[in-house]
Amino acid sequence: MEAARKALAVVAVLGAGAGVGSILFALVTPGELQKQLMLQEMPERDSRRRDEAVRTKELVMATLKDAAATKENVAWRRNWTVRGNGRQVSMTPELAHGRGNL
Repeated sequence: MEAARKALAVVAVLGAGAGVGSILFALVTPGELQKQLMLQEMPERDSRRRDEAVRTKELVMATLKDAAATKENVAWRRNWTVRGNGRQVSMTPELAHGRGNL
């Protein structure tokens, strides 16, 4: 009888904890309108940010292509805008002046 009473008390405590957790989760979770506003404010929705990300990926891929085509250790290259063959990598003005992210 004592074991059943303890088991019932444990189930009641766990159930109460789950109930409180569910209520807190419902209170903290944003509503549908708030979700739409958050999605609109995401950086991926900004066309300048998307263009910058595409350009960054292009620069990374060009560097990887250069690394595959040469025996030079491109990781130790001081100037990342100059390829292994000495040619300058074309950059956007923001990246050339250090205002963009590489």
